[in-house]
Amino acid sequence: MNFKLDEDVKKRMERACAEMGLSMSAAFTMFAKKVGREYRIPFEVSADPFYSESNLRHLESVMQDVKDGKAHFAAHDLIEVD
Repeated sequence: MNFKLDEDVKKRMERACAEMGLSMSAAFTMFAKKVGREYRIPFEVSADPFYSESNLRHLESVMQDVKDGKAHFAAHDLIEVD
């Protein structure tokens, strides 16, 4: 089986696997066995709501308002976060 991975993702995974004493092949085999045994992805998979269709439509609408000069911006104090 062959995988195409982003070079940075591959390097980080290789480093993490090496620190655990595993090859990438062993890690993928462990993942595949767990999925086959449990019939589920063994970690939470979720989408970032920022990229939801409704939010993207909202952002496009706001950008159109900016381009059309309809957007109104107000100055505000920044909140310091520790």
